[in-house]
Amino acid sequence: MSNETPPPTVRVVIVDDEALIRSGFELILNAAPDIDVVATSSSPEAMHTIETTAPDVVLLDIRMPPPDGLMILETLQQRVDLEPIVAMLTTFHTDDYVLRALRHGAAGFILKDSEPGQLTQAVRTLAAGGVVMSSKATSALLDSTRQPEEDATAVSRVALLTGRERDVVVLLSAGLTNAQIAQELYLSVGTVKDHVSAALGKLRVSTRVEAALLAQRAGLLEHE
Repeated sequence: MSNETPPPTVRVVIVDDEALIRSGFELILNAAPDIDVVATSSSPEAMHTIETTAPDVVLLDIRMPPPDGLMILETLQQRVDLEPIVAMLTTFHTDDYVLRALRHGAAGFILKDSEPGQLTQAVRTLAAGGVVMSSKATSALLDSTRQPEEDATAVSRVALLTGRERDVVVLLSAGLTNAQIAQELYLSVGTVKDHVSAALGKLRVSTRVEAALLAQRAGLLEHE
């Protein structure tokens, strides 16, 4: 008999104006033993649903009738009593709304046509503190807004990182959690947290997603 403690169940709320999307995602996620969709909602009831269920993760459609995903995200950012991890749901990885959401605190985005296995793994990654953002989609987003002066700034900030901090930024940009980075680099989780904190400070960003975007602009991920 195994004495290992099972992982805690990840509580999820799905917000989307399409009933088919809500029911489909709910069916897929509830099939996983460690994920529980505690509620689904359309945009008008989204905040009330999140307030009453206190989920760990919110999957939030980005384009909806008011309030849209960006409005709901901004409201959540202002509520210190609510701290769910938010990932945006979208149909197009080049959606400009996605880039705006990432810059305003979203922990990543999920394409609505993702495979079931990708969806469940994305939720687990988000719950563990990782980011969900494919390199292909990141490149597409950045290509649509790329400016030379932004790249120069990104390069100068990345140059401030130590070798180990660069390694950590590359791995967190790939969506790895602190525990996974620690395993990859043979470090303690506490040491990885210190490296992440130092890297965010040097890059002058506040979230892992922003660090990943800046690293991409600087060419760091392409080099690796």
